[in-house]
Amino acid sequence: MPTTAAQRHAQRFDRVLLYIEQHLDEDLTLDALSALAHYSSFHFHRAFSAYVGVSVGRYVQRMRLRRASLRLRSEPQAPVLDIALQAGFDSGEAFARAFRRAFGQSPSVFRRQPLWQAWNAAFVFPTFIWSVIMQVDIVQFPATRIAAFEHRGPIRDVPRSVQVFIAWRQRSGVSPVERCRSFGIPYGNPDTTPPADFRFDLCAELGAGEAVAANLEGVVEKLIPAGRCARVRHLGRRDRLGETIYPLYRDWLPASGETPRDFPLFFHYITTNPGPDSESDVTDIYLPLR
Repeated sequence: MPTTAAQRHAQRFDRVLLYIEQHLDEDLTLDALSALAHYSSFHFHRAFSAYVGVSVGRYVQRMRLRRASLRLRSEPQAPVLDIALQAGFDSGEAFARAFRRAFGQSPSVFRRQPLWQAWNAAFVFPTFIWSVIMQVDIVQFPATRIAAFEHRGPIRDVPRSVQVFIAWRQRSGVSPVERCRSFGIPYGNPDTTPPADFRFDLCAELGAGEAVAANLEGVVEKLIPAGRCARVRHLGRRDRLGETIYPLYRDWLPASGETPRDFPLFFHYITTNPGPDSESDVTDIYLPLR
């Protein structure tokens, strides 16, 4: 019987999970794991989290802690520090903190009297319970020149960057909100990316003949490339976009048989209220496809 698209999707990520288990002593980079799954690194982290229930980093650490916990029991004379270092921790203290968070016991107490029920529960990962009825359309997105302000840092600071970008649009007269579309391009998942590493481009469509002159704000010209995209509309607050994004990766993508293209997910802000997020906001989410 031929495999379905959903089964092929599962096989990709099961192959990644097996590889992680067999290579816990190695540097399991996002690029290496996404290549193994034949996924763009822009999308792998979200697809992995949707499939497993936790981020790549958290899953890898939990698997290393699992191996360390079994070694504590099977090798009662092995120094805890040696086991901690093998599990990828820089110190026994960091290992003990992570171990206690995962299993509810310190390594030394677990070695003497493990609470197996808590240990087993540590490997039952949550599933995302958001369930939405999505109308997903496959569209051909045209190549679009954009002016981009590159936000770098915690997502909580994005509103400050928004104000800088709005001021540039008003001062320069380039890409006015009234006639030019506004976009957002996240280069990582804010739920799993370390705050200092989060990257997000605030973007505005450039009209014919418009150019971005050198400016103090650091706004630059970029391009959203042409190509096929899955488009789904999110109604409501933008700080809850994940409630539409995760089902897109978890439910629609595996069943569709599609594969994401090597360009980030991006947002088209249909409403462009500069104030706080509103329940009346409308945002189109584009998932670039091969």
